Amino acid sequence: MFKEISKLEELDFEKSYNCDNNCLEVLSQRKWKDGFKCRHCGNTNYCKGKTPLSRRCTRCKKEESVTANTIFHRCKIPMKDAFKMAYLICHNTDISTYELSRIMNLRQMTCWKFKKKVTECLEKGGDAVGFKAQ
Repeated sequence: MFKEISKLEELDFEKSYNCDNNCLEVLSQRKWKDGFKCRHCGNTNYCKGKTPLSRRCTRCKKEESVTANTIFHRCKIPMKDAFKMAYLICHNTDISTYELSRIMNLRQMTCWKFKKKVTECLEKGGDAVGFKAQ
């Protein structure tokens, strides 16, 4: 997802992903682009969950958040910061965690942990959002 964004689109990226809700909406569209399918029972019908953009299976009542099974699962930093960091890593996989820390104004260890998630996903053929490459 982040690899396709060119340098010219970087300013648009900053505008598009300037709040957590925008990021979650994009993640939701990307995650369920082929429709919802419950990971527990396989049902395709859902209703709105308790948290923003989550989906609840109408059969088994299991709820799945928009970040579940993505690199953003249990992410403690704001979603807009996580999206920006993933963007930076995808455009320069050699960027150091110290440089990320300086740019993002976050602890180096936080940047290291998130960079590790992103690079592992990319190495497995994912698209930096945590989904398998098509």
